Amino acid sequence: MGETLGTKMNTKTASNDLVRRARPSRESAEEAVRTLIEWAGDNPDREGLVGTPARLVKAYEEFFLGYHEDPVSLLGTTFENVADYDDIIVLRDIRVESHCEHHIVPILGRAHIGYLPSGRVVGISKLARLVDVFARRMQGQEALTAEIAHTINDVLEPRGVGVIVEAAHQCITTRGIHKPGVSMVTHCMLGCFRDDPIKRQDFLSMVGETGRSS
Repeated sequence: MGETLGTKMNTKTASNDLVRRARPSRESAEEAVRTLIEWAGDNPDREGLVGTPARLVKAYEEFFLGYHEDPVSLLGTTFENVADYDDIIVLRDIRVESHCEHHIVPILGRAHIGYLPSGRVVGISKLARLVDVFARRMQGQEALTAEIAHTINDVLEPRGVGVIVEAAHQCITTRGIHKPGVSMVTHCMLGCFRDDPIKRQDFLSMVGETGRSS
């Protein structure tokens, strides 16, 4: 049976440090979009744009759904390792769709997660959903990588955790220096993946070429 972990978990992720402010009304958000359209030089009342403020606000609800989800609760149900599996568990090539906090443009890539259980395991779909929770917020890739790793470490208390994220940032591919084809690779290693070179290499080998090149 699954075991539910309550609020006793004291995760170090930035998610718990979010400042909760009064949320503006939908009407205020749509008016802000109208202002931006006008500032860009177009007419928000013309046929092609008249519905854009409402559509963009609805899109933002989907893009940033992660602000309204609790990553600790998501991983709260764990399962006894009945087979006494004592090696690394890896989930590779998890789609990442996020937005950078500097320009609010897309970050698109993939994440690889590995952990070495110390007694209990979590359903692999929860790991993929954990990536989505943090990705659907505004942040840098470095923070995204660390948040995922520390949450798994705090909740599951495994012997080791490794997270690698490889992604393209449209803030440099479609604006600014306009360098298409550039990707950024970040990783966060905790526990034995940080301290034990053999376990670290085992994880990187299971991830594949991306892990070895990072």
